[in-house]
Amino acid sequence: MTAPDPDGLLAEQLLRLTRRVHRIQKRHLERRELGITPAQSRLLRTLAHYGSPPRMADLAERLEVVPRAVTTLVDGLEAHGKVRRVPDPANRRVIRIELTDEGRETLRELRAARRAAASEILAPLGEREREQLGELLNTLVDGPPGPPCEEGTTQRPGGRDS
Repeated sequence: MTAPDPDGLLAEQLLRLTRRVHRIQKRHLERRELGITPAQSRLLRTLAHYGSPPRMADLAERLEVVPRAVTTLVDGLEAHGKVRRVPDPANRRVIRIELTDEGRETLRELRAARRAAASEILAPLGEREREQLGELLNTLVDGPPGPPCEEGTTQRPGGRDS
């Protein structure tokens, strides 16, 4: 009989939670009938963080996808009036992507859908548990990158293998 693998269990729980979060967010998006995909919603949220319209290459880098994928997403959003392509004032050959008023309204709806999904997911937790979860998630999201993983080993704090 093999010993229980607590890290394996945690990994499975994280993957299951991620899938559940995506399912619930997708359901909330569909209820609002925004007519955009989760990938398009991610592009809109990313676009909103720029102070000025970014180039498609900038979006691809930020989203960690190939530029062709951004082109496809922008095509769909542009067809629905959420974004528009605008020429770069300093270089006519460069195209930048900006949100339209309809795109900004869609972002407001997206944020409301995400809040509703988060509320549903977090409903079983009390205030203190939510605070603890937030602290733990910040540690995982903002923590330093670990060394490369090798199959069959896990790194303990301090760099020791188990």
